[in-house]
Amino acid sequence: MKKEKIFVSAYGCEPNKGSEIGVGWHWIVEMSKYFELWVMTRASNKQNIENYLTENPIKSEIHFVYFDLPGKLRFWKKGLRGVRLYYNLWQIFSDKLVKKTMIENNIGTYHLLTYGNAFWKASSYGTKQRFIWGPTGGMDTIPTEFSKRYGTKQRFLEFVRRWAVKTIRLNGGFQKKCKRADIIFCKTGNMYNAISDKYKNKAMVFTDVAVEKRDIDIKEIKRKSITKYVAAGRLDGWRGFDILIEAFNEALRENGNIVLEILGEGDDRKRLEKIIAKHGLGDKVSLTGKVGREVYEKKMEEADVVVNPNLKEGGVTVAFDSIAFGKPLICIDTGGYTRNFSHDSVCILSMQSSKLLIGELKKSILFLADSDNRKKMQEKILREQEKLSWEQKGREIFNIIDKLL
Repeated sequence: MKKEKIFVSAYGCEPNKGSEIGVGWHWIVEMSKYFELWVMTRASNKQNIENYLTENPIKSEIHFVYFDLPGKLRFWKKGLRGVRLYYNLWQIFSDKLVKKTMIENNIGTYHLLTYGNAFWKASSYGTKQRFIWGPTGGMDTIPTEFSKRYGTKQRFLEFVRRWAVKTIRLNGGFQKKCKRADIIFCKTGNMYNAISDKYKNKAMVFTDVAVEKRDIDIKEIKRKSITKYVAAGRLDGWRGFDILIEAFNEALRENGNIVLEILGEGDDRKRLEKIIAKHGLGDKVSLTGKVGREVYEKKMEEADVVVNPNLKEGGVTVAFDSIAFGKPLICIDTGGYTRNFSHDSVCILSMQSSKLLIGELKKSILFLADSDNRKKMQEKILREQEKLSWEQKGREIFNIIDKLL
């Protein structure tokens, strides 16, 4: 049976990577089982993609289209620095290539996959065709009660985000994408609620991440003298690592046999170091810094408990990785990915005042310091792995898009 053709815009899309870059890769691999894909991604991703496909051939053919801005328009781009401006320019300057590729190959469907930020641009030509948008987000904000703890830069960024979200109905680019889209995958309930009622029939809350099956030996949980908690992500204020450290400090007063390791680097590091020093937690809480994929996976294997304290939708890959590694998870309900988990298998904390949230985090930390509690939770996690797998996610994606086509 001939597959329907789809053009996918996947700025972030590489194998063996975490975060949204890895998510983009998983989406196209799963979609390629059901559709014939032309995938436009950055030219800088080409070598990694081709090397991976040489060693791990994919049965379904994926046509990659590579594009980057001219050198004089990207000399200032390094890592995540300048990514917002670069991405928007990338969408504008690649529009001719999108049009040329879709016309030459008789492709009638355009899918804007990554990056999933509703404020950022999309192909002008692509969005005028049959248009699949997302998963997209960007409508989540941090309450002032939490952000007032941040440094000047982080407080300013949160102020700008709140203003942008509050005035979203006046954003012409956003409204145009909502009008043109045939399907809108929303990362969170806040994203869904931001869409005008007249377009909500095209929208649904749909998490962008799933569980990657791993060839690892998931060991049975046994009693240990020290319980190790691991959290990971860029050190930004909204990630909630300050709240986690405060909760950990309180938990240590009742159980001194716990340690916390935070993986990642970012602007909030100095503030977090001050909190650790203030409470004298140097031997109990460590900021390891940025680590590569191999080290990250080793840390996940060694962890007894994984914590994702993000105060808005984020750290989703880490949360699903904890399921893949069979690790008990503590997280905060941000109205998106946590909808996939049951309260029996994951400690899901409701978003509330900072004092109450610290208290709930402390309770969960102490609860999972008990090996019997961790064992019971692991048993439930392992039973849910299949329904949360990328294969199952791929079937769900197909069923939704197939109805449109």
